[in-house]
Amino acid sequence: MRAGWEIVVGLETHAQLSTVSKMFSGASTAFGAPPNQHACAIDVALPGVLPTPNRGAVERAIRFGIAVGGRINRSSVFARKHYFYPDLPKAYQISQYEQPIVQGGVIAIQTAAGEKTVRLTRAHLEEDAGKSLHEDFHGATGIDLNRAGTPLLEIVSEPDLRSADEAVAYAKALHALVRWIGICDGNMQEGSFRCDANVSVRRAGDAQLGTRCEIKNLNSFRFLEQAILHEAERQVELVTGGGRVIQETRLYDPDRGETRSMRSKEDAHDYRYFPDPDLPPLTVSERWIEEIAAAMPELPQAKRSRYQRLGLSAYDSATLTQSADMAAYFEEVLAALAAGPQDDAPAAKLAANWVTGELASALNRSDVEIRDSRVSGAALAGLLRRVRDGTISGKIGKDLFDSMWSAGARAAEAADELIEQRGLRQISDTGALEKVVDDVLAAHPAQVAEYRAGREKAFNYLVGQAMKATKGKGNPAAINELLKRKLA
Repeated sequence: MRAGWEIVVGLETHAQLSTVSKMFSGASTAFGAPPNQHACAIDVALPGVLPTPNRGAVERAIRFGIAVGGRINRSSVFARKHYFYPDLPKAYQISQYEQPIVQGGVIAIQTAAGEKTVRLTRAHLEEDAGKSLHEDFHGATGIDLNRAGTPLLEIVSEPDLRSADEAVAYAKALHALVRWIGICDGNMQEGSFRCDANVSVRRAGDAQLGTRCEIKNLNSFRFLEQAILHEAERQVELVTGGGRVIQETRLYDPDRGETRSMRSKEDAHDYRYFPDPDLPPLTVSERWIEEIAAAMPELPQAKRSRYQRLGLSAYDSATLTQSADMAAYFEEVLAALAAGPQDDAPAAKLAANWVTGELASALNRSDVEIRDSRVSGAALAGLLRRVRDGTISGKIGKDLFDSMWSAGARAAEAADELIEQRGLRQISDTGALEKVVDDVLAAHPAQVAEYRAGREKAFNYLVGQAMKATKGKGNPAAINELLKRKLA
């Protein structure tokens, strides 16, 4: 961002709720069907049809409100939001406006300066529109109403984000949360999770917000970052050149690296909101909220705090809670590795190092999700047990992990079998290692002299020679100790 200027961002995120049927009809929400196969009479707005709210969608909205610490309104209202698109059959969208189901709440994000809390304005239920198809038609547009009526939770943040990096961190945290609590599959390629970014700029130190522009339908974190940066630069150039920013809706073109005007930005009165006469107020009982709260999983923030109490860093704790699958895998390893309460902290550190290190690298190389890991949590714990008790060195452990990954190891005994097959048990016998060290010192008098002259690199060379002599099976700690004693 140009010096002397500040970006201000608020995000409106549409999370498609993971119900099997639509918000107000029984039609399927399955992705990928031929056009209009999943569009029923209610979705296409035939005369005389009446909408019925989806209980599962309401439950998922309540689950989100609990997760973010928001207020669940005991009574909320569905409203008609009027605008005309060819793929909006009713010429209005059923949404919520003055009385949404969730108000307030917060999302914690990790930034370069540490943890930051982003306030939420609201989260409300609504239905999606259909889709206009242009690519396969010449001089015409096709309309696919499969998405029409799909249940959405629109999550609106306050303008608390001050950079594209913070906006991406927020979007990723929100994406992880909705998947964690099971309300959205988060598939951005299929449109299940998409963001609109409200972007404005102001001179550093100014208290007043600038005029914002909304960038619609950003369906990747990379595009979100790029769109914010390009739009902010456009606005700064406009203002410094003597112009002014006009409130409008814009689209991001990733091929040209620019945002372009789509339409003038509507205000609430332009949509002519009023309560939908076909839908009574949505009433949520205390008992229902309590039942949903009781069934909630441990949330990421609570897990991070618990992991830090085990001695893990804030960074490791945040990495391990990026997804429910990652946390579950780590806890499977930890449960199999820890010998008892007094052992939890060192076991947690060892497990965290390998899950965020070797395992994460293997997942990235193979382009697979952790739930499809080729090495099970139990198998990794079996390997770490042997690193920890000195049966093998950490270096041999890494080599064995690669072999286990290639083989698709699932059993806890996989590492033990490989160690026996390959004769990889670490040499820890002091007598045997002392002879190796003596031979190394005798064979490298120049490096011995260099070390005694104060050159530490020579010591590392001697350690390497001793490890080479044992074919990597010497206990590194024991070799280090013997070398230091003999060189003293």
